[in-house]
Amino acid sequence: MQGEKILLMGVNHKTTPVEIREKIALSAGYEEPLAALKKIKGCRECYLLSTCNRVELLVVVEQNADVENEIIRFLFGDTVSPEECSKYLYVYYGRDAVHHLFTVAASLDSMVVGEAQILGQLKEAYRYAAQFNCTGPLLNRFLHKAFSVAKRVRTETGVGSSAVSISYAAVQLAEKIFGNLKGKKVMLVGPGRWLNWRRNTLSGMVSDLWLSPTGHSRERLI
Repeated sequence: MQGEKILLMGVNHKTTPVEIREKIALSAGYEEPLAALKKIKGCRECYLLSTCNRVELLVVVEQNADVENEIIRFLFGDTVSPEECSKYLYVYYGRDAVHHLFTVAASLDSMVVGEAQILGQLKEAYRYAAQFNCTGPLLNRFLHKAFSVAKRVRTETGVGSSAVSISYAAVQLAEKIFGNLKGKKVMLVGPGRWLNWRRNTLSGMVSDLWLSPTGHSRERLI
């Protein structure tokens, strides 16, 4: 690790409004963004996570490399002005970056603490980063450790004993308000990838399920 530093930058549901997160979240897969990230001068290893609630970049860079501004431009593009970026962005270095990674993997930083989906999303993002030769000895080590830490947290604590996802929590609340959802008509509104993940929770429980991807026309699912 001598001559290198670890850097994590990102935005999430705590720091950034949904209208900004929607614009910077991946819409066409990991390959092109990872390729662009690798081209940043001084970047030796990189990993990118994009979900409906967060976009984070974990990179290993040369010790003296000044990459922060380039990564900020990569992350935000033309979505917000450079002056506004600091309002939304969090930045961690070294041990703090690894600690944040472990916290996210264990679902302690999720909108619904204990939800299980984030670990699968981390693993999916890692598969792409490894497939495109973006990770190396350091990130491979830290990411695998993050997966084992997350498993241990779920096994040895009660963190996953309550509602295990945002969609599950929403269904529980709807059932408290409306009773049995059988025969009800439901519309899900949100980013396309989010809808694909959440619709499985309601399929078979309601008579009509409509998907309304943000910025697109409605689609009837069942």
